[in-house]
Amino acid sequence: MNFHILTLFPEMVESALMTSITGRAAAEGKISIRAVNIRDFSNDRHKKVDDYPYGGGAGMLMQAQPVFDAYESVMAGIPDISRKRVIYVTPQGRPFTQSMAEELAENEHLILLCGHYEGVDERVLEEIVTDNISIGDYVLTGGELAAMVIVDAVARLVPNVLHNGDSAHTESFHGNLLEYPQYSRPEEWRGRHVPDVLLSGNQREIDRWRRREAEARTAERRPDLYERYLALQACEEFLLKDKLHHMDMIELIRRGRARLLARQGEEILLEDTESHMLFHTMPGADRKEHAENSVCNRPGILCAAHRICLHQEAFVPLLAGMGYRQEAVCLQSVCTRKEQLPIRGLYGADGQPVNGLSVRFDGVCATAFLDGEEAGSVRLQRDGSIGELEVLPQYRRRRVASALETCLCNQLIQKGMTPYGRIPEENEAALALQESLGLHIARGRVYVMS
Repeated sequence: MNFHILTLFPEMVESALMTSITGRAAAEGKISIRAVNIRDFSNDRHKKVDDYPYGGGAGMLMQAQPVFDAYESVMAGIPDISRKRVIYVTPQGRPFTQSMAEELAENEHLILLCGHYEGVDERVLEEIVTDNISIGDYVLTGGELAAMVIVDAVARLVPNVLHNGDSAHTESFHGNLLEYPQYSRPEEWRGRHVPDVLLSGNQREIDRWRRREAEARTAERRPDLYERYLALQACEEFLLKDKLHHMDMIELIRRGRARLLARQGEEILLEDTESHMLFHTMPGADRKEHAENSVCNRPGILCAAHRICLHQEAFVPLLAGMGYRQEAVCLQSVCTRKEQLPIRGLYGADGQPVNGLSVRFDGVCATAFLDGEEAGSVRLQRDGSIGELEVLPQYRRRRVASALETCLCNQLIQKGMTPYGRIPEENEAALALQESLGLHIARGRVYVMS
């Protein structure tokens, strides 16, 4: 990922961001950080970039020309097809949040404009800026500190920037909970002791303690977050009444990726904060008036959604009328086991690979090899489901598909997740595979719209 910071003080930005985790990631080529000096683009011989505002008033205003030319110099090196955002850091912008950081991390280029003096000429802001973002309701002397906050928060979400891949998903604000208390050696310090449960070695009890502490801390310090957390917990409790049919929505909540867009009685609309796919359900809805009174009809609620997973057919015509097309009709397969699945046909009694078959997992994709040649793969989809299972024709009927899906299921089980996938209802072979592995097939259908 590439960060371009338009600033009057490039040394300030570089000295801070080229240290610690962001500096290491930049040195390793996982991100790039470039500070662009706006003064270099001034037409004034003294490199002046500010002037008095029209209409009078205190202070000076950054001029449009040097800002625009600095921006143009950056854009000249970015392909048109690249995903990019131009951010102006300002107290007048949207409050910066973790979910916003996750959204920005999906782009290839972020251009951040740091204002100074009394701000920037409005005309250039209208010309180039896609997002106005604030890090809080206070005023700084310049935008550099705010820009560095955004870069740091976004950079750590880029794959492999954090050495521990799970760190970004187990800390404050994940799932609307603040992080639980943490302790290190020694066991006793100034009369204060590490809680006994953390020394017990019982991981299940440790996890329960951490959840309770996170809940208590959030309720005390951030009641606004705790209210959102309770709302999602209530949704999960309701969805569990038909667990297999709603496992995609349940896992979204449990993995801390759900945002509740709307709830109206038994109707629930969730957004996946990582893939931005929407998930909708209203059990028992089978009449036209259900769709007409749906939360989906609220103005603007679906405007940013490219894909929606519906759990009742009654809402398909409603979405079709909004311009969505039906992509697939699926059944959900769910692995309800808590212990790992046996990998049949992949390892012998001695634990060594047999028949020349091996599977490698890179965190997203499991790839099978037979005698050193790639035979097939399966992926963890952006929405958290298992999908894109494919075995090359010459390697079929050799248990490759079984080994692939079992390995990916076990990776998720090891992390305390419930593996699930969506299988097109006409794909009888895939459905048979799920049942042979011991997965359960939901009775209700899901309708993927795009």
